Amino acid sequence: MKKETNAKENKRNKKKSKIKVVLRLILLILLVALISYGCYFAYQYYRHTSKMEGKVYDPLSATALGIDPEKLKSIGRINILVLGESGIGDGYKLTDSIMVASYNPQTQQASLLSIPRDTYVGKRDKNTATPNYLASYKMNAVYRNGTNIDETVECVSNLTGLDLENYILIDTDAIIEIVDAIGGVRFNVPIDMDYDDLNQDLHIHLKAGEQLIDGAKAEQLLRFRHNQDMTSYPEEYGDNDIGRMRTQREFLQETAKQLLKIENVPKVLNLLDIAFNNIKTNLDMESLKYYIPYIFKFNTSNIVSDVLPGENEKCNGIWIYTADKTKTKQVVQDLFTDKVLVEEEDTNTITSNTITSEEQTEKEITIELLNGTGNDEILTEVKEKLKEEGYVISKSGTTTTTAKTTIINRTSQSNSIAKDLKSILEVGTITSGSNNTKVDFTVIIGNDYK
Repeated sequence: MKKETNAKENKRNKKKSKIKVVLRLILLILLVALISYGCYFAYQYYRHTSKMEGKVYDPLSATALGIDPEKLKSIGRINILVLGESGIGDGYKLTDSIMVASYNPQTQQASLLSIPRDTYVGKRDKNTATPNYLASYKMNAVYRNGTNIDETVECVSNLTGLDLENYILIDTDAIIEIVDAIGGVRFNVPIDMDYDDLNQDLHIHLKAGEQLIDGAKAEQLLRFRHNQDMTSYPEEYGDNDIGRMRTQREFLQETAKQLLKIENVPKVLNLLDIAFNNIKTNLDMESLKYYIPYIFKFNTSNIVSDVLPGENEKCNGIWIYTADKTKTKQVVQDLFTDKVLVEEEDTNTITSNTITSEEQTEKEITIELLNGTGNDEILTEVKEKLKEEGYVISKSGTTTTTAKTTIINRTSQSNSIAKDLKSILEVGTITSGSNNTKVDFTVIIGNDYK
């Protein structure tokens, strides 16, 4: 009897020490949480999809849930901090995976920002802080075994400049259950993965290439950092933690696509059980029901993602990740700024005739033009100026009020093009940004434009 008890205890301890990695299923969590208010409606919804044509939200769900139409129209962007617990033995847990997720129902845009677990968030100078202080103020350690969620939220808010209040804490045992519940996920594994750790009972053996990922393989895929011989993802993909976070984000997107398929509707109740048995949140579920009519129209191709910019460095013997404040500000603006975009119908090929560099070509230069002045006449004026100079405005619209005009080079175009744009506008700060909007440049018109 004693041996049996010890065996059970060892099994429990082994499970506690097993490192868990978050499947960043914020869209799943939102979806199943919202559907909990209308499981019956979910079935009816798919019988009435013809009534949804041309609408941003689904009117049938709004009626079924008794939602105030006026409040529905004004519901805005929601930003949520997603945390995933990781056990390191003796019952102690860290936030091994951290992500800011955002959804704007009015524009149907969703964003994911991964934050490296070793990001330094202490107030002391990293170069003079003690090793113990440095280790204690890595982002994943601030969590303090679940006793300090509020400080974790505050640290991420300070890092990103976002005023975060809501969080979701996910127990990553849900990974296997969720993926298996929807019949697996088709995913292109980026590299061969070969790693064993007997202490964690961790065995990762996956071949590169597209394949059906079941729950067990999903856990391997999302926990992988490097191979047994210490090789990892290629540099251009992002090695170790950066590569792992990219894989997690891309797997999330594919999983979300699978979740939103019609054939998964009958599985709603099972997914609800899995979700609510594995999450802790301070979200107001009564307010969340207003997102239901929008989430049913969401297209997963609208998800954009990135990682907190920065670099790994060793300080006083401790490896930390230091965020680049300037680049972080730009990435946050790219991902979380409310935008109302209008696709232009001009399909004519217009070439830039103002490029003066030696690399001058007939390549079409596309521009996303955002008005941060609040004056519609200025948007029209700038649009016409750029078109007259041969630039293609592929997207235009409004964004939040901004003081400075910014020219963001998204596809590593020649500096002479960026300077030409600044010359046309007679104002503007030139910077670079991630290529998540499928344009060569984003031009944000600020109040400094005259």
